[in-house]
Amino acid sequence: MRDVFIVSAVRTPVAKQRGYYREYIAPELLALVLNEVVERIQLDVNQIDDVITGCVYQIGEQGFNLARMGILSSRLPVTLGGISVNRQCGSSLSAIQLASGMIAAGTMDVVIASGCELMSKYGIASDLNCILSNGQNAGHPITKSYMDRYGIPDQMTAAQAIANLWKITKEECQDFAVASHEKALRATKEGYFKKEIMQVQGLDKDGNKIICSTDEPIRAGVTRELLDGLKVLPGTDWMTAGLSSTVTDGASAVLLMSGEKVKKLGLAPLVRVVANAVVGSDPKLMLTGPMTVTPKVLKMARLKMDDIDLFEVNEAFAPIPLAWAKEVKADITKLNVNGGAMALGHPVGNSGCRLSVTAIHELQRRKAKYALVTLCTGGGQAPATIFERV
Repeated sequence: MRDVFIVSAVRTPVAKQRGYYREYIAPELLALVLNEVVERIQLDVNQIDDVITGCVYQIGEQGFNLARMGILSSRLPVTLGGISVNRQCGSSLSAIQLASGMIAAGTMDVVIASGCELMSKYGIASDLNCILSNGQNAGHPITKSYMDRYGIPDQMTAAQAIANLWKITKEECQDFAVASHEKALRATKEGYFKKEIMQVQGLDKDGNKIICSTDEPIRAGVTRELLDGLKVLPGTDWMTAGLSSTVTDGASAVLLMSGEKVKKLGLAPLVRVVANAVVGSDPKLMLTGPMTVTPKVLKMARLKMDDIDLFEVNEAFAPIPLAWAKEVKADITKLNVNGGAMALGHPVGNSGCRLSVTAIHELQRRKAKYALVTLCTGGGQAPATIFERV
């Protein structure tokens, strides 16, 4: 198996629901990062073998193979193919894993892995109960046999159940949410995100065109008292919207390359892809996958928890990374050091790549060695990848 490196990594700022990108269509937003990830290293676009894009809600403007439509909206050649993948919230981390596998196996040398999601247009569960062109309902993937075995899937109640099982308190979750915003604010003010974020033209709240260079969802002044005033979500004891990720829009991309190609082109890689893993998890609890995929990917990498300098564990809901940290005995000071999805947002199909881009650049900034990225997903799965700064 060949070594695989990432030589370029970029993302758009994350936008609020109906925020910066409310007039964008998905292929054009994706095209921005496809162009930028190549331009950052001045790569001849004819060297690229494939584009893999993670996207969850593959309907409307995100349908008809978003990867290919992004290519056709970009400056990449029409001779370049693209494929869209869906592993729910882990989609674009899986895009990185697939690209890595193709290169390691020797079938490709240069692949762009990316993610894109416009949740302002295609929100949670927007791909369910669609109407076909003949006017008939397309049906629902959650079948009677599924519900007989696992019940009706509900991520909010699953998050509450995980908090109860791992004895995570409401106050711990509130403090974690407050810290997420504080860390993201500090990272923004100190310029920690500057190298990973590309400038994008968007709209302000009044509809004026502006240049967007910072993440829109981050809020100043988030406190435990403020979170206490939010409405408790149905079916939970104390979960609120403030303890979950926000509905957002965004795109990101990384450029992966074989060691032979890196050497031939004389490039300086950012990181090496050390190991990839994925697990399925209990569909009832649904969000526990990061707990079991972490030891699996560490074993594949022949590393221990103490070897990892940075953990990016998606903050779909506050109890998830907290229960993960308790279960795998993680050093919480290494967890989501620049804030997570509760502050930065969670454009679902984009998040795995976004987390990776952030981890890769933070490794460079700290001159640290290893980062581990993982996400829970709808349906009970979790991918995980370990990167090594080189």
